[in-house]
Amino acid sequence: MGMSEFYGPSDTAESLRTLDLALERGVTLFDTADAYGSGHNEELLGPFLRANRERALVSTKFGLVRRPDDPAYRRIDNSPRYLRQAVEASLRRLGVPAIDLYIAHRLDPGTPVEETVGAMAALVAEGKVGHLGLSEVTGAQLRAAHRVHPIAAVQSEWSLFSREVEGDVVPVAAELGVALMPYSPLGRGFLAGAFSDARTLSEDDFRRRAERFTGANARRNAELLAPLHAIAAARGATPAQVALAWVHHRDRVHGLPVVPIPGTRSRARLTENVAAVALSLSAADLAALDAIGPQVAGSRAIGLAFRPTADD
Repeated sequence: MGMSEFYGPSDTAESLRTLDLALERGVTLFDTADAYGSGHNEELLGPFLRANRERALVSTKFGLVRRPDDPAYRRIDNSPRYLRQAVEASLRRLGVPAIDLYIAHRLDPGTPVEETVGAMAALVAEGKVGHLGLSEVTGAQLRAAHRVHPIAAVQSEWSLFSREVEGDVVPVAAELGVALMPYSPLGRGFLAGAFSDARTLSEDDFRRRAERFTGANARRNAELLAPLHAIAAARGATPAQVALAWVHHRDRVHGLPVVPIPGTRSRARLTENVAAVALSLSAADLAALDAIGPQVAGSRAIGLAFRPTADD
């Protein structure tokens, strides 16, 4: 996502080199969405995927409708008619014969999830899509969707700072054999020390609208990270690596596949993140880190408003 927008200026050449290095280091799943840069991100990823199709898998998403002429415009559309338009556009931009994992980015309350997943399932039957996924859903929605067609994965925010998913979705996913793909596993960079107050970031960085990363909340939340920094120092690791290792450990804690998707735009960060896979945390480490989440100040919401489904 950050290679196209949201996190301030990005270096396209470095982004492409980062993709190549990721594959070299064993990363095989690359996540995007048609909403990232209003299609730009899929176009950026397309040549890389086509050059490495035997090894590189792609997940992309539909359902958040953007307008290039109005950056603030967003609405949710899960209708079968829009789905058809979206998948064909994504296939064209990516330049691949099929999308490995196709995800409903957000669910429209006005469209039953069963209807949405039924239309998505038709794409699997046609060979346009390999597997289906959902993003930011409830346990009940996941269960209802899974009755229509197997759901391979759910994307939700999950990190030391954001643990709401554990109360509802994770138990259902574990029961059904659905993988979790935690997005923002580094707390949008805050856990990695990328910034201490989002108000210092560039004007076009959407984290400036996140209440947990600004002002008194940011100062309070930074204080909560003392155990993270202590464990990192003791382990000879970075705070980002410890935070990611905690997410990787969720598979053993909750009994389901966990595939975090940290947004990475540089080779240095990519190398740092990949190393977290080999970092083992003790029971005492995990207990200290587990205590952070309930104390976090401020909502995880960024403040992006979505209009209901409607014809443009």
